[in-house]
Amino acid sequence: MKKLLAVLIVFCLSGCKSSMDQQTLSKANVNETLDAWHKAAAQANYNDYFSLMTDDAVFIGTDATENWDKTAFQAYAKPHFDKGKAWNFTALERHVFFDKTGKTAWFDELLDTQMKICRGSGVLVKIGNQWKIQHYVLSMTIPNDNSNEVIKVKSALEDSMIKTLKSKQ
Repeated sequence: MKKLLAVLIVFCLSGCKSSMDQQTLSKANVNETLDAWHKAAAQANYNDYFSLMTDDAVFIGTDATENWDKTAFQAYAKPHFDKGKAWNFTALERHVFFDKTGKTAWFDELLDTQMKICRGSGVLVKIGNQWKIQHYVLSMTIPNDNSNEVIKVKSALEDSMIKTLKSKQ
């Protein structure tokens, strides 16, 4: 009986270690995908950038009107990439999480950008052996002490937008 219990403990511990090793590898692969995606934009490599997104990907930008499916985002981004300079985002901090299957990951990241610190967050899915971005949200950060100043700047535009959006409900 003691031998059986010892075998079960060793089996469980090796399974836990294997699971932790797999999650560490998956986290590294997700980080590689996101870093390659940001690098492709910095190098204005349109094909590499969009190949790292799923066909049904969504990109939500910092402006309230920027909620694009992949095709619309490609149309918006193409002129920027064609100029040889898109955007340059470098991760300063990133947190990655997985569902129980290990095939869906979500993350949040702080980015060094031309807009200073921004926050990115999103979802990746594993397709075959490759992680692809399915949903990405880019947000500008606003220090709490300055939020009233920012609200004043955007109120005129967004008040009318709020009215229009409420009328559609």
